[in-house]
Amino acid sequence: MPDDEPAENISGGDAGGGRPAAFDSADEPATHPEAVVGALGDLYWQKAYGGQDAFECLVRTILSQNTSDKASQPAHDALMARYGPDGSEWIGDLAASLANAAQDELAETISGAGLYNMKSERIVALAERVVEEYGDADGFDAFVREEDPATVRETLLEMNGVGPKTADCVLLFAGGRDGVFPVDTHVHRISRRMGLAPADADHEGVRTALEEAVPPEKCGFGHTAMIQFGREYCTAREPACLQGPEACPLYDLCDRVGIDELSGEAVDPAEALADGAED
Repeated sequence: MPDDEPAENISGGDAGGGRPAAFDSADEPATHPEAVVGALGDLYWQKAYGGQDAFECLVRTILSQNTSDKASQPAHDALMARYGPDGSEWIGDLAASLANAAQDELAETISGAGLYNMKSERIVALAERVVEEYGDADGFDAFVREEDPATVRETLLEMNGVGPKTADCVLLFAGGRDGVFPVDTHVHRISRRMGLAPADADHEGVRTALEEAVPPEKCGFGHTAMIQFGREYCTAREPACLQGPEACPLYDLCDRVGIDELSGEAVDPAEALADGAED
C-alpha cells in the first residue's frame, strides 16, 4: 500500500495538509459502502485530512472545476507564484492580493486550467467577499475551522461558483471535518456502479448515501482513494472488470451496474436503470 498520494489530486498529496492515519479494520464492516472504503484504504492509503489554508483551498478547488488535476495544479502553482507570499502581486494576504488583481492578468496566469475567464472572475469576486466579510484569509480560515459545519457549508454554497463538491472539499481539506465525503465525477460514477448509492442518484444523493453509511473518520480517505481507483481501474468507458474478475481488486465488492461483461460495454448506471425499466 503506497504511503503517499499522488500530487495530482485536489488534496495535494504530501502538500495537502493530511497526515497518515490507521483506522481499526478488525470489526466486520456494517455496510457495503464501509466495506468498499476499507478495501480502498488497504489498496491505497489511510489519511486524516485538514490543515490547508481555507481560502487557498477554495481557490484551488475553483481551478479544478471542469478540468483534470494535472491541468489545474500548474495553474494553481502559477497563481501562487504571482499572488502568493513570494509573488510580485503579494500585498500581505492571498485574499487581498487576489481581490486587487486585474482580472485579465489573473486569467492569463491560470489559463492552463481552462475556463480561465470565468474562473478568474469568480476568484476575484470570492476574494473581495472574503476581505469584506472576514477581513482577510486568516479570518476566513478561522470561520471554516471553528464554525458549525452546516453553517460553513451553507455559507459556501451561497458564494458564486461554489457548488457542493467545492464546499465539501473546503470543509474536508481545510476544516478537517469528519463525515464529509465530496462527490466528484469519479465518486459519482463509481458509487452508483458499485451499488453504494441508487443508480439514478444525483451528486447530492450519492453524498448523502455515502455519508450515512461510511464511518465519519473514513470519509476523507474514501473520497481521495476512490478518485485514484477511478483513474486506475474504474474508468467511465473501459473499467478493468471488462478484462475479467482478476483485473479489478474490488471485483467481489461491486454490483457492476451498467456493466455488460459479455458485450464489453459500460454505460452510466442511470442509463442501465432506465433500460431495465423499459424491458
